[in-house]
Amino acid sequence: MSDKDKILKSLTSLIETGILTVNDVKKEFLTNFKFKKDNLVNQLDLVSREEFDVLKKIVDAQERKITKLSKKKTKKAKKS
Repeated sequence: MSDKDKILKSLTSLIETGILTVNDVKKEFLTNFKFKKDNLVNQLDLVSREEFDVLKKIVDAQERKITKLSKKKTKKAKKS
């Protein structure tokens, strides 16, 4: 092999390993960001839209019951 071929071969191997390294670094960053995102979501104690809608219906029903009960209570207090 001539010196040119050796240099080209070594450059080629460096470029190939560099590309693999860049892809590995990219994957590592994406993994870290996903982990950080999941960690943040867990800390914020977020719920899904479906869970939110169910809880909202329950709270609305409870508010209606409380309103009805408070109206009944005030009516009884006026009679006595």
